[in-house]
Amino acid sequence: MMHATHQADKLYAFTLIITDWQQQREALSAIRRKVFIEEQQVPELLEWDDEDADAIHLLVIGLDGKFVGCARLLHDGHLGRMAVLPGWRGQGVGTALLQQALILFREQCFEQVALSAQTHAISFYERAGFRVCSEIYDDAGIPHRDMVLTL
Repeated sequence: MMHATHQADKLYAFTLIITDWQQQREALSAIRRKVFIEEQQVPELLEWDDEDADAIHLLVIGLDGKFVGCARLLHDGHLGRMAVLPGWRGQGVGTALLQQALILFREQCFEQVALSAQTHAISFYERAGFRVCSEIYDDAGIPHRDMVLTL
């Protein structure tokens, strides 16, 4: 599906696809490596787990064919591993990922979606209707809070 956002006379167009780890492992892992491991210094052993193989993955591709964002939907109603490359932040990619994830969770008849938000991203998720449901805790050296959204 094609998305387009406007920001200060610029048009940012991108495609969002629904995929799986087997088809897009290289692209998904490259985005997560750049954002989580390199930029945020998450230890590599904490980034990779067995959940990827069975999860639904969302992948955003810029018009130039480069992979720029991703998210992971687990079968228990958890959204995670949402990442957007630095040059694409603030251009609607994260919002498109979140909106598509919520559509998919609704289609699967989930009543609630949960996520673990880095504290700097809490307001982003609150704008989509999520509410904080935990105290601050450390995850891979980064402060987080649990959030939920009733669908």
